[in-house]
Amino acid sequence: MAGGGFVHRQIRPRQYEVRVTTYVLFSCFVAAMGGLLFGYDLGITGGVTSMDPFLIKFFPSVYKKMKAEEGHETRSCSAYCRFNNDILTLFTSSLYLAALIASLFASNTTRILGRKTSMFLGGLFFLVGALLNGFALNVAMLIIGRLLLGFGVGYCNQSVPLYLSEMAPPNIRGALNMGFQMMITIGILFANLINYLTAERENGWRYSLGIGAVPALLLCIASLFLGDTPNSMIQRGEYGRAKIMLQKIRGTEQVDDEFQDLIDVIEVARQVVHPWKNITQPKYRPQLTLCSFIPFFQQPTGINIIMFYAPVLFQTLGFENDASLMSSVITGIVNVIATMVSISSVDKFGRRVLFLEGGIQMLLCQLAVGTLIASKLGVKGEGSFSKGEADLLVFLTCAFVAAFAWSWGPLSWLVPSEICPLEVRSAGQAINVAVNMFFTFVIAQLFLPLLCHLKFGLFFFFAGFEIIMTVFVTLLLPETKNVPIEDMNQVWSSHWFWRKFLPQVVFSDSSSDYKLSSLTHLNRK
Repeated sequence: MAGGGFVHRQIRPRQYEVRVTTYVLFSCFVAAMGGLLFGYDLGITGGVTSMDPFLIKFFPSVYKKMKAEEGHETRSCSAYCRFNNDILTLFTSSLYLAALIASLFASNTTRILGRKTSMFLGGLFFLVGALLNGFALNVAMLIIGRLLLGFGVGYCNQSVPLYLSEMAPPNIRGALNMGFQMMITIGILFANLINYLTAERENGWRYSLGIGAVPALLLCIASLFLGDTPNSMIQRGEYGRAKIMLQKIRGTEQVDDEFQDLIDVIEVARQVVHPWKNITQPKYRPQLTLCSFIPFFQQPTGINIIMFYAPVLFQTLGFENDASLMSSVITGIVNVIATMVSISSVDKFGRRVLFLEGGIQMLLCQLAVGTLIASKLGVKGEGSFSKGEADLLVFLTCAFVAAFAWSWGPLSWLVPSEICPLEVRSAGQAINVAVNMFFTFVIAQLFLPLLCHLKFGLFFFFAGFEIIMTVFVTLLLPETKNVPIEDMNQVWSSHWFWRKFLPQVVFSDSSSDYKLSSLTHLNRK
């Protein structure tokens, strides 16, 4: 020990014999469908809330204001305020509040009943919620359906990343984990396409909302044929079944080393009685700070405005309904392609480079969009865009989406999941999910009122946050590229700021030494 501090021993990672099996790829694909459902529900509402039949049935006051502004019957409501309605906003944001609440229960369900059961419950919530929305007769049915969809988001966001991490072979774990984000972007694109195809149909909004039941049903059925992860089985005391499953997913019977390491790690984890108390200690200050601020900064980038309200936003800026929906499809395609760029480059260029480049690019795009809208619509929102200016606006929006999709989008989930040591990993992930869902709800709830009151200034408001978050990454986020989770403390101990909070780190090749030192440390709490 140096200076009386605790000397934390860590195992140097061992190489296991693994093969990429068809069973693992199938299992991870099925699990990632939870991301597809999340993305679909993220993208579907903006298009639906811009459809006239939907507004006429559920929000006639919004429809009347919109048509009055278009016909210049009144100037009491500018273009910026045409969709500002508390209940309409609640229709979108209620999903994220429900997801926040559900995540508090989902962590226990995932631990006690297993990852597979939690995924099934998430799919079931998605299924019932989508059907309620598709057959909705009143606003109450809409809101209840959205709340159930939110429970689905909470359960899937809690269980799917864990399932992917624990099933995937170590050599492709990063790619499969980011596949969850890829499925989210595909879900958003799929939603935008559905909205475009159903916009002109009678009651087309019912198709848009109800089609989400199809992948939900597939997830429920397919999850019944999946096996649970070896980690989850060991946690529940099913050691024999766990070893058989580990042999199946690794494609070899030579799994004794990995199986014993799993048992050792889980035995250490069982000794952690108060992970929430542990993570507040000074030695975990880097993890607590980053698991709180990274998901927070993801929300005021302004990306969720594009994802939630892209058609509404484009209509507000003067696009026709078809044009606004097609613009959303274009941004959805960009989102998918840029996420693929992130998957292929994150381990080559590193996390910091993508964070910083993405933040600067988003800042420039926000400033350009705000300036363009200010010059054309002004404070009263009475101007219009020429064809060339509209094309420029779509281009800037796509550039913004691309920057987010290869930086703050996937990395806001990846970095918090890889920086926490075992004894506070569950608490760190729970904080990450809770903060993300809470501020997603806040932004969704406040966007339309902020657009009404701040007008084009809203884009400069978001740009201010992009300056802050870029400075935050520059000063406080060290590079974690190619650093094994077991060796992550070396990153903090060499950082100019975080090293003051950390004890000395030494390594051991003995898992028993690691286990003994970890338990000794925990018993001191």
